[in-house]
Amino acid sequence: MALVIDGKTKRIGLAMSGGGFRAAAFHLGVMQGLKRHGLLDKIDLLSCVSGGSIAGATVALNWSAANKLELLDTYLRTRSIAVSSFIAGAFDPFESRLEKLADSYDKDLFHKKTLSALGNGPRIYLNATNLATGNLFFFVCGEGKDCVMGDHDLGVAPAQDFPICRAVAASSAFPPVFPPLRLDANTYPHATRVEYVTLTDGGVYDNMGVNPLVRDRNDLDYIIVSDGGKPFANDNRPTESGAIVLKAGLDIMMEQIRGLEFDRLQYRFLSGKGPKPMWFSIDSKVGEAREGDAAFASAIDTNLRQLSPEEMAVLTRHGAALVQARLAAYAPELL
Repeated sequence: MALVIDGKTKRIGLAMSGGGFRAAAFHLGVMQGLKRHGLLDKIDLLSCVSGGSIAGATVALNWSAANKLELLDTYLRTRSIAVSSFIAGAFDPFESRLEKLADSYDKDLFHKKTLSALGNGPRIYLNATNLATGNLFFFVCGEGKDCVMGDHDLGVAPAQDFPICRAVAASSAFPPVFPPLRLDANTYPHATRVEYVTLTDGGVYDNMGVNPLVRDRNDLDYIIVSDGGKPFANDNRPTESGAIVLKAGLDIMMEQIRGLEFDRLQYRFLSGKGPKPMWFSIDSKVGEAREGDAAFASAIDTNLRQLSPEEMAVLTRHGAALVQARLAAYAPELL
């Protein structure tokens, strides 16, 4: 359903960040807020990372269903992927953890469906990181177009028969808990230097999913960026531990990427070269429905555990409130 303003068709993109089940529930609230204003079914493009891919793929698969948001809500309230069960036991092969993750998604959400089943909804990017090339790797379907997968260096290959569960698992395979998904590279037109495609969590490259939204060929007028990732926080723990130093380094790197992507969106819009951006983070207090929602929501862990009724209530309420506030402030013509 197209969005028409003053007789002109406008296109909207929604980016949904990584951040485990917490981010997925926050994005659910954002989509609930968009639905209340009649905008959800007018979304033209979804760009999803990790926890955002869980949310985006679930909703896109059921795009024509009236209860598509309720299906995601039920999953987040009732399911838990215990990471400890994937890594326990000396005889559990490292490589099998990712397949177990994919099987879990398939059993509860995707039911043996392949990417071709996403073809009737909006254009959707499920984003991973290709360790072999250092690029964003995407699985993309929708708008009645062919499904493809690939990256800037490799080119693209047909993906209509690729399982949704494996694409979402690759997008959410946060290291080092889950190993990368390894695929043969010989089906890609420019794979002359690599033998395998090696895919890990999309958040390693861009945890917000902004990259596909700023490509000229997607021709968007508005971009909504729902950032449910872990906000950077001061850490006063001793730095002798290698694990603490590594985590701090990764957090700083991701914070820098977040800032650069935000600056890029702003620059492109202000220079007349890009769509109008509306970006909000889970720790934002500007527009929160109830005092304390931002602090409560951003303190929830970014793992894959079942969310409590209180956590679901706050996360969804907060997401809906923030998207409402940003639309009212920066794009009132959409309301």
